[in-house]
Amino acid sequence: MPANILLVEDEPAIQELIAFNLTQAGHHVMRADTAENAKNIVRNALPDLILLDWMLPGMSGIDFARQLRGDDRTKSIPLIMLTARSDEQDKIVGLDTGADDYITKPFSPRELQARIKAVLRRRAPQATDDPVEIKGLRLDPVTHRVTGNGEPLDLGPTEFRLLHFFMTHAERVHSRAHLLDQVWGDHVFVEERTVDVHIRRLRSSLEGTGHDGLIQTVRGSGYRLSAN
Repeated sequence: MPANILLVEDEPAIQELIAFNLTQAGHHVMRADTAENAKNIVRNALPDLILLDWMLPGMSGIDFARQLRGDDRTKSIPLIMLTARSDEQDKIVGLDTGADDYITKPFSPRELQARIKAVLRRRAPQATDDPVEIKGLRLDPVTHRVTGNGEPLDLGPTEFRLLHFFMTHAERVHSRAHLLDQVWGDHVFVEERTVDVHIRRLRSSLEGTGHDGLIQTVRGSGYRLSAN
């Protein structure tokens, strides 16, 4: 599944090469050549993943990573550090800062793609193409099909995204505000009660196969999908 990737790299030739390969792989790439420019992009919309160069003019990539991890809004964004520094201690510093992975230049496009896929699968499974199945309820992001016990289910586009997020984050409780950010998109100004409307529609679509009970209301907190 295409991901929105923020590439923070100050070397024009390297930035162009990485952006080209990511675009060829189907991803949408946002570019920044400084941490300040990257902060402005993140302020407007959260990416699915950040590729962050260690050595940047002004604020370093490490300091920017610390800022991202220290902010509740950005602390869970998957982050891969890009660097020419191959010393083990440097890798430890990068990972201790909160990076999910660390890739040393020069690297091949195939290696980068593999690292991105692995990090997204681990940290943002809703941004991958992997089918997911829970208790006979199966969702395939590639074909956009949902089945319950083998029977096709008809979901609207918002209900599909909502179910995909729930199924890839089973057992976790999500507030309405968090669901709006993750499913509708960050900085989309929609009433929180809109979530309740789509939850009702989703449950209604799942009733026919008895899977509506998977979507649980957690009083005072929000909603979760229970796989138990």
